[in-house]
Amino acid sequence: MLSNPTIDEVDLRILKLLLEDASQSYKTIGQLVHLTGQAVGARVRKMQDFGVIEGTTLRWNPEKIGQTVHAFVTVFLSSNTAHPSFQAFAAQSEQVAEMHRVSGEGCYWLRVRVASPLELNDFLDRLLKYGNYKLSMSIGQIK
Repeated sequence: MLSNPTIDEVDLRILKLLLEDASQSYKTIGQLVHLTGQAVGARVRKMQDFGVIEGTTLRWNPEKIGQTVHAFVTVFLSSNTAHPSFQAFAAQSEQVAEMHRVSGEGCYWLRVRVASPLELNDFLDRLLKYGNYKLSMSIGQIK
């Protein structure tokens, strides 16, 4: 059962198709869900209005532009008062591709992409201002 009664099974099919490839035209999606492109566009706008669709993005290959080092960093802040300044640091850092506040081990998990081990080391040195960290390097993406 859907938690939002204004979103139906056709909307979910459209959403799934957009998640697979957001560059598809509404006409192409319409052919797959048996609607016109205009009707698909109206349903997409409805899902945007309801906050189901918050934006669009694209998949890319960071290695093709030299970001060959992919690391996951668990951050342990040194104090409870460090959160706002750390969040600002991470938000402004081009190296941080993703940040999550977590429960369990650590305070934050960061996904970091950089061009070299030296650039990663520089980033980690700046991170030490806020606390300590545990580093895990990606050796290959499976999914």
